[in-house]
Amino acid sequence: MRIHIIRLISIQLWKQSLQNKAVIVLLMILSLLFVFAAYTGWQDYKVQEDTRVKHQVDVRHQWENKPDKHPHRMAHYGYLIFRARYPLSFFDYGLERYMGNSVFLEAHKQNTVNFSEAGFSSGMLRFGEVSTAMILQTLIPLFIFFLGFSCISAERENNTLKVLISQGVRWKELLAGKILGLLCLVGLVFVPVMLLSAVMWFSLTGFKGTVDEFLRLFWIAGAYLIYFFIVCSVCVMVSAVSKTSRSSLVKLIGLWLLFIVIIPRTAQAFGAYLHPAPSKIDFDTKVENELVKTGDSHNPNDSYYKGIKDSLLQAHHVKTVEELPFNYSGYIMAEGEKISSGIYNRQWQKQLDIYENQNSINRSLAFVNPFQAVKDLSTALTGSDFNSYIYYQEQVEAYRYQLAQLMNKLQMENISNKKQQENDKPYTISKDHWKELPDFQYRFIGQRALFQNEIASVLSLLVWALGLLFILHFMSKTIKIN
Repeated sequence: MRIHIIRLISIQLWKQSLQNKAVIVLLMILSLLFVFAAYTGWQDYKVQEDTRVKHQVDVRHQWENKPDKHPHRMAHYGYLIFRARYPLSFFDYGLERYMGNSVFLEAHKQNTVNFSEAGFSSGMLRFGEVSTAMILQTLIPLFIFFLGFSCISAERENNTLKVLISQGVRWKELLAGKILGLLCLVGLVFVPVMLLSAVMWFSLTGFKGTVDEFLRLFWIAGAYLIYFFIVCSVCVMVSAVSKTSRSSLVKLIGLWLLFIVIIPRTAQAFGAYLHPAPSKIDFDTKVENELVKTGDSHNPNDSYYKGIKDSLLQAHHVKTVEELPFNYSGYIMAEGEKISSGIYNRQWQKQLDIYENQNSINRSLAFVNPFQAVKDLSTALTGSDFNSYIYYQEQVEAYRYQLAQLMNKLQMENISNKKQQENDKPYTISKDHWKELPDFQYRFIGQRALFQNEIASVLSLLVWALGLLFILHFMSKTIKIN
């Protein structure tokens, strides 16, 4: 192919489009939408993160300044964790509004992450929010279709297509020039958006962004570039095979509705139908029923834990729990925590398997629908996807278990086995021990695990891009002028 011919065709499309006042108006509207979405996302992240840090500091201060107490009382007093957002989540909200913002941690019980913004919002939230990613995924394809629906069909209608071909322009060069011209027009909006996003990300991190965050922003830009190439190629191909511009526009609007509205909604409903998930009440009931079978660690006469007591007495060659070298109640609480956590984790894994089966429907359709692929990859890279939420819950549960077992360990080591009399002062330990619990540090999911989870999305975009290149090559040999 001759590069200078491709460049001339792309420049001609560029100039022709920018001479249209409607295109200029659309560019201005899109620019305003992007500025609005970027600012609201930046402001929302900043407010929430400032609030989270403030409350987390208050919680830690209250925990460390609790008076001398019995360790088991502190285990039930609990700890409050506020979910941190990934700095790039201002770009793509993903599931942010539905994830919940705080979780209360206590012994023997796994609480859910509560106070999601969706729970306090009206039903309008289901229609989506204006985020930078939403505009790029849904409105930019419409903009491309508006620009390119007649890029070749109009040439055919005006009989200028025959002139171009008769003058020696090859179909490959014509198709490539039109695609390049559309991509350059999209770049008028996309490049400033990515630069603005980079500036906002850097400001949100206090100008201390990490390499991981920079690489994620780079991958986001790359994913959307491939996505726009796919959309531009489809637009040019449809225009090339359509006899009239009207039929080209109808086909493109139909494809937009199919890929962006119909297929994603249908896939969600189909996944929930094939793999129904139990409600929270059903899940809690299953956990409770299994816990009942293992006994009650708070009941000294429970038959299951009585067996543990007998084996302890035999192992230490003593006759009563008062003679044990550690606090017997603390040991039983630690065993009870280990058992209850194991039961909860097994049931939770079954729940996750159901969600995984539901999500697999969407992931499999990513090979059919590039919109689904770029959407999943975008939310994953901005830390606002389902896998990031599960990763957070796993860390929270590990921290809750650490808290409970630390309190049980303190009870075993510092509380006497001697039974208290009626007028005895309650057993307590120094509040200095509360500082032994490290503060919760959330680790965001790493890029290796991220791309392993989203391998289908990455492959889908690459397969679509390479497949379209092959189809364009084939079309250039078979397409007709009339």
